[in-house]
Amino acid sequence: MKFTILSCSLRENNHTHLLAVHADQLLRDRGHQSTIIDARKNPLRSFDDLNVYQDENFELLYNAIKSANGVFIAAPVYNWSLGGVVKNIIEATGSTGENGRRSAWFDQIVTFLCSGGLPHGYMAYSSLAQALMLDFKCIVNPYVVYSTDRDWVGERELSEQLRNRLKKTVEVKIELSEALKQRRYSSGWEI
Repeated sequence: MKFTILSCSLRENNHTHLLAVHADQLLRDRGHQSTIIDARKNPLRSFDDLNVYQDENFELLYNAIKSANGVFIAAPVYNWSLGGVVKNIIEATGSTGENGRRSAWFDQIVTFLCSGGLPHGYMAYSSLAQALMLDFKCIVNPYVVYSTDRDWVGERELSEQLRNRLKKTVEVKIELSEALKQRRYSSGWEI
């Protein structure tokens, strides 16, 4: 299967990107295709529902999301929500646009990999998860990785507890994606 990992932190040497890298390796170790799209290397202009579609990274993001059997959103937590980079990507690739293009997010299976400063920010992804479910009929993996500095050994090594949580989250993601690969329905804008 084919997975896309959106690494949505702009900070250098960040734990969010390291979660993406570790998830990528777990997927590859299990024989799946995985692509990390790093927002630092593939920035997307601010969503304006017009010129954003001409951005050189729009097509890359749109196609990577639309063609995946599942998407991972690796995002930092700021101010009790996920950082603005991921929302900008979803707004651009989720809009309908011209020439009959439809949202890349419809029926996507989404998994969250989050890094935050405080342990009690672990539910910060939930409003975005709800929006993805309601707008695009996404299936959200009930297993989420949320990490703080306490979950890392040094700067780059996952603690055993974090490593086990990430492994289980990826395994559930694969199982969900395999189970839903043959579904017969297709969603669009509906209530």
